[in-house]
Amino acid sequence: MLVYTIRRILQTIPVLIGVSLVVFFMMHLIPGDPAQIIAGEQANEEQVEQMRERLGLNDPYYVQYGNFITNAVQGDFGNSIRSGRSVSGEISSRIWVTVELAFYSTILSIFLGLIAGIVSATRRNSISDMFIMIFALFGLSMPNFWLGLMLIQYISLNFEAIPVSGWGTPQHILLPVITLGTAGAAIIARMTRSSMLEIINQDYIRTARAKGVKERLVIYKHALRNALIPVVTVVGLQFGALLGGAVLTETVFAINGLGRLVVDAINARDFPIVQGTVLVLSLLFVLVNFLVDISYRFLNKRVELD
Repeated sequence: MLVYTIRRILQTIPVLIGVSLVVFFMMHLIPGDPAQIIAGEQANEEQVEQMRERLGLNDPYYVQYGNFITNAVQGDFGNSIRSGRSVSGEISSRIWVTVELAFYSTILSIFLGLIAGIVSATRRNSISDMFIMIFALFGLSMPNFWLGLMLIQYISLNFEAIPVSGWGTPQHILLPVITLGTAGAAIIARMTRSSMLEIINQDYIRTARAKGVKERLVIYKHALRNALIPVVTVVGLQFGALLGGAVLTETVFAINGLGRLVVDAINARDFPIVQGTVLVLSLLFVLVNFLVDISYRFLNKRVELD
């Protein structure tokens, strides 16, 4: 386990370097000059040039990137071009909102997806199976921002107890979590159904039934546990995707999380904010996938962590 952990940590380094390179050069390819934005539309060329010099934008790209990486390794992502605050402070003030949103959405996805997948698999080709798969397909095809707008239109505006925007109370959490968790529930339901159908046709399941084991124990103790490995993989990927996919949901519901921070930073050409936020989200994504890999060992003792 220790060797595996060290190897995974070492594998994380080139991943994060690659992410930082892509984000750095993509931000510099976006049209617009952050120095001009900060100096204002009325600023003359000399004032803009002074601003560029102060921000270090006149340095060669490799110097700018080298400075960013050197500081990032020390936990310093620089200061926001727009607000002047430290990027670490901006991220730390909003990261838990996004993590909470992704966590609650993942819990909802697991709860709905597992129940729907198990019911669909145990009642294969029935009417309930057909309806569950239709709704799963609908959940996969439906854009999150559209669902969010529909929930605001038909629920929030008709029930004053459910706010349109904000974060902090169960009432604020309800609609954003439903919006973000629906697609994940659909994916988990389809994966659970597929995995369960493969497992329940195995010889040891037929043997358990032949021994007179109750059907509920066969499904939940023998079949489900062995069917969970691919499902857990999907859950881990979904949680990581929700961290990044919260951008539109946070924008629709005016939630001050990392997603909205990135959108505002891109509009303002705030390079340090975008680079720092994407690196933090990438690190969280890698960490979640590492925990998923570790969980395989607990679900099935025969799995070797190579």
